[in-house]
Amino acid sequence: MGNLYLIPSTLGAEDVSGFLPEGTLTIIRSLKYFIVEDAKTARAFLKSCSIPTPQAELDIRVLDKHNPDQNLNELLHGLSTGNDVGVLSEAGCPGVADPGAKIVAEAHRRGYAVKPLTGPSSLLLALMASGLEGQRFCFHGYLPIDKGERMKKIQRLEEYSRGRKETQLFIEAPYRNNQLMADLLQYLSGETRLCIAADITTAEESIRTLKVKDWKKQKPELHKHPVVFLIGE
Repeated sequence: MGNLYLIPSTLGAEDVSGFLPEGTLTIIRSLKYFIVEDAKTARAFLKSCSIPTPQAELDIRVLDKHNPDQNLNELLHGLSTGNDVGVLSEAGCPGVADPGAKIVAEAHRRGYAVKPLTGPSSLLLALMASGLEGQRFCFHGYLPIDKGERMKKIQRLEEYSRGRKETQLFIEAPYRNNQLMADLLQYLSGETRLCIAADITTAEESIRTLKVKDWKKQKPELHKHPVVFLIGE
């Protein structure tokens, strides 16, 4: 019976050897079956891992996150024929804020072994570097787009961070980062600490934690940069 390997991909860095341990790379190089979000970027990533199997011989199947009725039997073909299969996210860890979670759930349902591999997670790296509460934290994914709902959500997360002593993490589509930053500065208390973790693991990496009142004096340019936002006491 095959194993389902969850492969962390780099968060923007081109040199995979700096972020993926040799044990992870060894397993990646042994695989011929993959489930991915985008075939083109997946092939580029696998090439950077120096995978020995010719690209034309790889079985790469695309998980369509916009199609809830996609045939999972087709995606899991490699496992059903006794082969190991790798699940590859566009960036970071499969199944964490990622559509790969439904593949993992289906593998468990069918009795296949699921094996997560070691690699970068933007959420944990951001939390590590934030200086905020690391014992209790909660990730919320994307905040509401509607202005009124977003305001309520931001204020609720601030209440959670204070009342529960719990760090709140969330993300936004990169092209909407500046608007989210403006909303955070408008609706959060000046004394709340806000961490902006941008371009993690790349040459442009920037991770800073300041009080909201101090961010208002030095607003960062976040347009089209991958960012993790964290708030806490």
